[in-house]
Amino acid sequence: MDLPERISPPFSLADYPDIIDVRSPSEFEEDHVPGAISLPVLTDEERHTVGDLNAQNPYEARRLGATLITKNIHHHLASTLENHPNSFAPLIYCWRGNLRSNSMAVIFRAIGWRSRVISGGYKAWRKYLMADLEPTISPEKPELVVLGGLTGCGKTRLLHELKRQGAQVLDLEGLANHRGSILGNAPGSPQPNQKRFESLLWETFQNFNPNQPVFTEAESNRIGRLQCPPPLWKRLGKGRMVLVDLPLLERAKLLADDYAHFIDHPDSLKETLEGLRRLRGNEQVDEWHRQIDARNWDAFLKSILVDHYDLVYRRPGSEDSVYPDPEQTLVISSHNQGDFEKAATDLIAGYS
Repeated sequence: MDLPERISPPFSLADYPDIIDVRSPSEFEEDHVPGAISLPVLTDEERHTVGDLNAQNPYEARRLGATLITKNIHHHLASTLENHPNSFAPLIYCWRGNLRSNSMAVIFRAIGWRSRVISGGYKAWRKYLMADLEPTISPEKPELVVLGGLTGCGKTRLLHELKRQGAQVLDLEGLANHRGSILGNAPGSPQPNQKRFESLLWETFQNFNPNQPVFTEAESNRIGRLQCPPPLWKRLGKGRMVLVDLPLLERAKLLADDYAHFIDHPDSLKETLEGLRRLRGNEQVDEWHRQIDARNWDAFLKSILVDHYDLVYRRPGSEDSVYPDPEQTLVISSHNQGDFEKAATDLIAGYS
């Protein structure tokens, strides 16, 4: 039986619709090749056990590793891969493209599946992606249309509606799983790490049509704990700026919709606001606490907008902003979905 064919980056992901990551679940969670599915040949616990044994007795570690890998591949064949046809031709990889990926590929080829292995594994793929990231996100095309505006004006909601209507969208906060402010953490859902964020950015840009505009949102160079790659940050500052405007009362209503999890868990909200004592002072934070305890949400939401978010907003075109003067102001009358649908339609028509 011939050995598995080895494929070295760069290669087109479109040529390999079935990509299998055989690393442990935690390795896959940290980052993986776009489109890959996780079929680990060793669990995290098994991987550590084999590694510890290898330090004492390499021969016994190889025997144990072979036993566990065979068991786990059998499980995948009897479950996830049970109904795959003879034409199945997956691309397989592990950390360095050696034992784990080769073990699965050899068994697959014995079945009759034309399996291939990424030469150098995930490590080689990551090296290629990082070399390709800057030239992928730096070109002038596609043109970026950047939505700016005060917190609560509905920039993210507008991006989602633009995408629903078929426009190209770069949702940085969505990729980072963070809304870019002190209240921005998604409850029960951590941010990806920097590696995963960069992979998601690369994959997103790969799918853009360079001849059509991309709508995105003005961001700082950090989104939560993640760093916006400097070439992209520089490019955002050269985009065509659209200022989104929504009346204060409507911003408060939109904030109540988007941050409902804090209203449902007021103690968590109060704990989060503790981080603003140094910036806003004890008196202001204590007042917010009183409003929360009294469930006076209208007063709290208006105050957190006016007395915190609006004070830190850097208006495009100002000396302390990296963004240019807006070329237009898009006024949205209310937080109702119908108004955002109309705004998205108008934007698409204006930049088509």
